[in-house]
Amino acid sequence: MLFNSYEFIFVFFPLCAFGFFVCARYFSLDTALGFLVFASLGFYAYWKPVYLALLLFSIAFNFAIGRVLSRDNAWRHRGTLVFGIAVNLGLLGYFKYANFFVDNVNAAFGTHWDIGTIFLPLAISFFTFQQISYLVDAWQGKTHEYNFLHYALFVCFFPQLIAGPIVHHRDIIPQFMKPGNLTPRWSNFAVGISIFAIGLFKKTVIADSLSTYVGPVYDAGAVGGNVDFFRAWGSSLAYTFQLYFDFSGYSDMAIGAARVFGVRLPVNFFSPYKSTSIIEFWRRWHITLSQFLRDYLYIALGGNRKGRYRRYVNLFLTMLLGGLWHGAGWPFVVWGALHGAYLMVNHGWRHIMSQLGWDFSGRLAYRALAWCVTFVAVVFSWVYFRAPTLEQGNQIALAMLGLSGFEIPAGILARLGGMGAQLTAIGFVPAQGGGAVIVSNYLWVLMVAPIALLLPNVAQIFMRHDPVLYENDKAFHSIRGSRLLSWDYNNRWALAVALAGVAGILTLQQVSEFLYFQF
Repeated sequence: MLFNSYEFIFVFFPLCAFGFFVCARYFSLDTALGFLVFASLGFYAYWKPVYLALLLFSIAFNFAIGRVLSRDNAWRHRGTLVFGIAVNLGLLGYFKYANFFVDNVNAAFGTHWDIGTIFLPLAISFFTFQQISYLVDAWQGKTHEYNFLHYALFVCFFPQLIAGPIVHHRDIIPQFMKPGNLTPRWSNFAVGISIFAIGLFKKTVIADSLSTYVGPVYDAGAVGGNVDFFRAWGSSLAYTFQLYFDFSGYSDMAIGAARVFGVRLPVNFFSPYKSTSIIEFWRRWHITLSQFLRDYLYIALGGNRKGRYRRYVNLFLTMLLGGLWHGAGWPFVVWGALHGAYLMVNHGWRHIMSQLGWDFSGRLAYRALAWCVTFVAVVFSWVYFRAPTLEQGNQIALAMLGLSGFEIPAGILARLGGMGAQLTAIGFVPAQGGGAVIVSNYLWVLMVAPIALLLPNVAQIFMRHDPVLYENDKAFHSIRGSRLLSWDYNNRWALAVALAGVAGILTLQQVSEFLYFQF
């Protein structure tokens, strides 16, 4: 079931909240939690009921392994931990990577293996990583759970089940145990519904509108080799903002839905396109995944404990595997490799600056240049994140580098007068048609860019009402938005949120899956 659907907004979500609070008031805590688990499983099964069995097996298996790891002598059970992680990764590997592996073996050795089409179960990447983090935390003694109902809720709580944020057991389950969260609170409803409405607006009004300019280039246009510099950049910029507003919109809707139940989910986006370095970008983009990769992969590989050069190798391997986690395809591998290389260069540059005693971080010109380099690098990498095939990604990337020519619609060239003639003289080629699409593409980019680059994000707008969990509260609370855009209980914000919600609902006729719907 999609958040951006009539079924969810007008039926499932209201009934789920109503049932939860009725059960909590007239029956018991466990009855209310059981109702929420049942509703969440129904939310998952709405897509493909057959894969509900896989989710239930995963929950039962990891709960049993976690019980063993939570014992006092858990340090003796490293083999149990390895077994638990291996089973989780084995299931993920089969459903997500088996076809990819067989296809590449066939291509490399000329074989003809065929294992049939394996459909990717919804949210398997997210609930697998979430439960692996639980097993490691249980083994380290950071958390434990002896109540199967509570554990099931931790895994399948519907706001974060499909595409995150990736949560820790120790952060979420204790919130359900707070007596104040068992009764409906006006403050939670106001904050939660407001955040949900903003997320809905970001998804349906902005992200889905930008998708109009992405598909024609990435899904079909590059096949014929007719994508030039301006179309490649226009489409890639549109995708850059589409992906941000789509996924951050989903995260906002998840955070808002959870807040209605009095639960704060972790922050997942914090204005990533404002970053002035790739290091900073990964502290702001898909934050819960970045933290998972850091805590359970980068550190496990040795982190920075074995010297600077080994640190660079660990960074590269972490991002390479992070890219493969996103999808079973070579474009995702290239995307991960690009970001691994970016991080290596970024850390190397900081080391050189430190050795020379240079510090230009306080200079506006340096920060502007650093932002520009970072943003362009990120946009370029998204080409491989979006491209269906490696060949198509390469073609668009070459076009962005100017190696496929520069085309300007003939109508636009004619209106430029003498400047148009000069552009034609230096190699710009007039193209028939498409002028309105190109102009509309760039106008949309110019309209939405200030929202992502200048305005405060949702976490900052609602900062005074603690909308999300932060890994470092002090660091995040030190970053404030403007007073003008600080949400509060007043008519001005009620009207603004109502307009955002109405606009989001009116565009539901364009219902589309979230870009991270089946990762």
